[in-house]
Amino acid sequence: MAEQPDELKKLASITNDLEFASELRTQAIEQLGTIGSHEALLILLEIVANDRLTTKERELALERAKKIVKSTHQ
Repeated sequence: MAEQPDELKKLASITNDLEFASELRTQAIEQLGTIGSHEALLILLEIVANDRLTTKERELALERAKKIVKSTHQ
């Protein structure tokens, strides 16, 4: 289980690093969505609030966050 927090930290770092290509940040957002944990949800919401990222990236993060919420509250 110690691997998951490290993976989340790495993915969060990638999504917020504007030095990386948008495609790589998008892939990291997708991976956070597939993890589906509460921690991943919080990171996705931080991405949504980051106005330095593109609108497309922020909307994708919001969509993935919605999926996590819907999957945990059915």
